[in-house]
Formats: sequence, C-alpha cells, structure tokens
Amino acid sequence: MLKSTSLSENHPPRDRTDLMTIQINRPEIEALIQQRLHSGAFESVEDVLFDALEIQREREAWLEENKEAINAKIERGLAQLDRGEGIPGEQLRERLETDKRAWLADHPRS
Repeated sequence: MLKSTSLSENHPPRDRTDLMTIQINRPEIEALIQQRLHSGAFESVEDVLFDALEIQREREAWLEENKEAINAKIERGLAQLDRGEGIPGEQLRERLETDKRAWLADHPRS
C-alpha cells in the first residue's frame, strides 16, 4: 500500500495545514504511480499527483473552451440522423476501428 504522509516532500510546509495524508487502496492506482516514479520522469508521489491534476485541469479548461463547438457538432449529427443520413452501426464500428488503427500507427507508444 502506497502512503504519502506529506504532499510537500519537495517543498516543506509553512504550517501544519499544508500537510495531507493520502492512502491509496486500489492496487492499479498504486501500480500507475509506481510506474511513473520508476520511469524517472517524476521525483516523488507529489510530482505524479500534481502532473495528473494539472492534466485534468487542462482537459476541463479545453472542454469548457470548446463546449459550444462540441454542442454544435452534436446538434448537427442529431439533425443528420433525423434526416436519415446516419451510418449503420456495423459500418460505423468498422470506420472507427480503421481510424483508430491509423491513429495508433501515427502515434506509437514510447
């Protein structure tokens, strides 16, 4: 079980209110954190958590900034379906699988 007694390992707390204890109970989360630490990209659990939270904040900001465009595309798609312009389910699955394979070929894992 991974435990962090302080989220201020690299930056000593100014007072006791800066301390936080986090207990990780799910083995898959602990494994992900350990994997990030062993990669050498992070020096502490705190760094891993900060990066994850920063990415989450960026994703939320992107969604907020693009909410209108996303909703417009959904509305356009629903209107197309209402007009009978949809793609049959099996054809859509094949198209998505082809697009996924192409994307994965262009973005190999490192």
